[in-house]
Amino acid sequence: LRKTVYVLFLLFQILGAVILGFGIWILADKTSFIAVLQMSSPSLKTGAYILIGAGALTMLMGFLGCLGAVNEIRCLLGLYFTCLMIILLAQIAAALVIYFQKETLKVELSDIVVELIENYDPSDEDKRNLQDAWDYVQTQIACCGWTGPKEWENNEILRNKSNTEYPCSCSNRSKDLVEGRGFCNLEDPLNGTATYVDWPVHEQGCMDGVEQWLKDNLGIILGVCTGVAVIELLGMILSISLCKNIHSEDYTKVPKS
Repeated sequence: LRKTVYVLFLLFQILGAVILGFGIWILADKTSFIAVLQMSSPSLKTGAYILIGAGALTMLMGFLGCLGAVNEIRCLLGLYFTCLMIILLAQIAAALVIYFQKETLKVELSDIVVELIENYDPSDEDKRNLQDAWDYVQTQIACCGWTGPKEWENNEILRNKSNTEYPCSCSNRSKDLVEGRGFCNLEDPLNGTATYVDWPVHEQGCMDGVEQWLKDNLGIILGVCTGVAVIELLGMILSISLCKNIHSEDYTKVPKS
């Protein structure tokens, strides 16, 4: 039993390191859709710090649990069990909040992206990282805007230029993607004001692309979450079993009168 517990504690060390690394990646990533979210939404930054804290706590609990098993210290095993239960309940609560608030989160995300598109300015160095992240998303997913390219017509710079320019990262032409950011000029000048229909850009909005990515990877996401939950449950069961064994051994060591 103890050998199994030792292996499980090692798994928790690895699991904690993965969670910790994921939280750090969210904060450090500057070139993906995660970057757009974490720069625009304080809630994602908070979530990243929570992941870092949970990862560090998981690694600490793995060490304390192993220490308790080696030295047969019941209070450490009990602390290990309690912390695992708290982490598991917190994960279940977070999953329920995300599930029941998914429409609210979707609206919030839409507002963030629409505001980013309206205020997009390649010359604004203060927002360079955020705007580059969004250009990266549009290039990688081959999409334009959140619901479609029409949203780019509300960009102040493009309106002032009568929409005769368009976002390079939306383009369906490879030569525009070499630049990958900022605005590109229409090759054929138009008389009057152009519209997004005149732009050589992708018609699909990024919302559909992101949702499709989530659907394609839903099995992996659910599998990872289920695996983590199973490991945590096994850790709780084995730590309690080891506690009982230590308790029984203590009674057998008492000399008979």
